[in-house]
Amino acid sequence: MSIVSIDNIHKRFGDNEVLKGVSLAVDAGSVVALLGRSGSGKSTLLRCVNGLETIDSGRIEVAGHVMDYHPAKLRALRRDVGIVFQSFNLFPHLTVGENIMLAPTIVKHVSRAEARGVAEETLRRIGLIDKIDAYPDSLSGGQQQRAAIARSLAMKPKVMLFDEVTSALDPQLTEEVLAVIEQLARDGMTMLIVTHEMNFARRVADVTVFMHDGRVWESGTTEAHFAAPRTPEFRQFLSSSLK
Repeated sequence: MSIVSIDNIHKRFGDNEVLKGVSLAVDAGSVVALLGRSGSGKSTLLRCVNGLETIDSGRIEVAGHVMDYHPAKLRALRRDVGIVFQSFNLFPHLTVGENIMLAPTIVKHVSRAEARGVAEETLRRIGLIDKIDAYPDSLSGGQQQRAAIARSLAMKPKVMLFDEVTSALDPQLTEEVLAVIEQLARDGMTMLIVTHEMNFARRVADVTVFMHDGRVWESGTTEAHFAAPRTPEFRQFLSSSLK
């Protein structure tokens, strides 16, 4: 059963039509990798799924929430849909634990003691419990990104969105962040991942979606899709990306 349903969505920025009738369904518990060159619409699509960008037409339903830009309905949606960006966006004046506790206390109105327990649980899950009282600027880039993932997990989302979360990291730090995402996949988290890490996508994603020129150009189960691309555009993309 689909937990994410995207039906014929269009999105313009001025005269530039970025999404041109995109449709996509994501089953609960599956991992979908969004692939494609810069400017193909991948990140815009992800931001539309979380309500950070408004769509011009079409329909989006995520975790039972039909997309509606009323502030209360957006807040309800974002309780169930977490998003992590390439920039960590941690508050530098708060400790790692306080960064993670912020949303549960403000949005879910849980007590600080309960929120601290959630922070400890999520940091233990991603191997950063020893950094709970550290400040972000004392962490490596990989640790900061893992803390940003923990912050989203603290809301106990039904769907997680990842937008090029390793693009600012060196290869060693990239691997530690990807290992966390792989563990989430093993735990059954539904994820939509925009990534340029082709080997990671092949290893972790159940389905890969290749976007080109603002459209879903082709998609399929990952192993079959990589083995037998159906269009020249995807073949060329793979040949340049897997070198």
